[in-house]
Amino acid sequence: MIGENEKDRKQDVGESLFRRENAGCLVILGAGESGVGTAILGKQKGYKVFVSDNGKIQKGYKDVLEHLGIEWEEDGHSQQELQKADVVMKSPGIPDGVPLVKALVAAGIPVISEIEFAARFTDATIIGITGSNGKTTTTMLTHHLLKGGDVDAGMAGNIGDSFAKMVAERDFGSYVLEISSFQLDGIQDFKPKVAMILNITPDHLDRYDHTFENYIASKFRIAMNQDANDYLIYDADDKVITDWLKKHPVKSKLVPFSLEKEQRWGAWCKDGTIHIELEPNNLKMSTEFLTLDGQHNLKNAMAASMAALLVKVRKETIQKSIENFQGAPHRLEKVLKINHVEYINDSKATNVNATYYALDGIQKPIVWIVGGVDKGNDYNELMPLVREKVKAIICLGVDNAKLMETFGNVVEPIVETVAMSEAVKIAYKIAERGDAVLLSPACASFDLFKNYEDRGNQFKEAIKKL
Repeated sequence: MIGENEKDRKQDVGESLFRRENAGCLVILGAGESGVGTAILGKQKGYKVFVSDNGKIQKGYKDVLEHLGIEWEEDGHSQQELQKADVVMKSPGIPDGVPLVKALVAAGIPVISEIEFAARFTDATIIGITGSNGKTTTTMLTHHLLKGGDVDAGMAGNIGDSFAKMVAERDFGSYVLEISSFQLDGIQDFKPKVAMILNITPDHLDRYDHTFENYIASKFRIAMNQDANDYLIYDADDKVITDWLKKHPVKSKLVPFSLEKEQRWGAWCKDGTIHIELEPNNLKMSTEFLTLDGQHNLKNAMAASMAALLVKVRKETIQKSIENFQGAPHRLEKVLKINHVEYINDSKATNVNATYYALDGIQKPIVWIVGGVDKGNDYNELMPLVREKVKAIICLGVDNAKLMETFGNVVEPIVETVAMSEAVKIAYKIAERGDAVLLSPACASFDLFKNYEDRGNQFKEAIKKL
């Protein structure tokens, strides 16, 4: 442990590192996409970079580090090496509460996220998007609208390539960033021109002392450095968000969107028409041109359109681009129609709220494939929709007891399986003309799959083999 004077020095150095090159040692915890991207940018900016991973580093990432002459270690962390750091970039998958991170913070070493690190090396206009659900779709749509308007825009964060790698290799004039609460926990000065909070429902509470308020506060960090020249787009129908704003005012200009009430400044929908009032940039467009189904996607479209207007994309361009947007993979992705039965991949629905949107948006009888690693889910929120729309349930997970207990007396048939191929075959036998087979797990994927992408891809492959 270093002394108080050394701790103060470390903090001062950490704050000044971003103002000059060859300033000190950057240690990166985690050699995934964000870690290696940060290593690339750090090396470019003159840091002595050391990458440390508690597990195995993928060969592709190793090759990049070795090509650049960056030191690395795997299968554990060398405490002595880490204590030499002037600043640490921590992978979002590493909790703040692990002993290693606590020791670094106690030693006065700044521990930040990739979002914070990369943002300090670009003067780009940043649109930052967070929320419990809908981030990926809205990020992709916002980027699509900007590109349609010939804005020099990159898309990064919790989607696609590393933000830091983009800044290093091809710094764009604008960025659309999907940002998780874990990434927001590691910011200090990050300041998006346009921030967006789509919704907030309980999720990842194991990282927040099982306290919903801590998770809400994490989401609102996206606006903590904004001022009166910046914008915060938010869902005015979300009571969690509006109640928090009443108690914790922000400095940025509030830009609400709503399906329930007209907004003097912001967006709302009435009689099949989206109205956006952002003087002097006003816009009206019919909802019939939206390619995405569901009320939640109507909100996503309003939020993305307002962000595009705020960065000066022409309204005619927005309307045209909305009409040809294809949506995000694994999010209400229409895979195939077989015997007049539609198969829909919603593998990215890893919590109850996301699955609620999926069930609500499908206007057909549903054969529902659900299950995985339960994150403390309360499935009773889904009960009205399940009673109304679901004709059969296929539980796909190692432990399906909670699902069976909740829905066992509500839906018949309800069956258990531990293989995607088997689940799809059962769904094929049950589904009838005019039905939809929906994979919307409401759970994490790690009991049977590598990640939600692997789960969704296995679903699509199984359908093609029918």
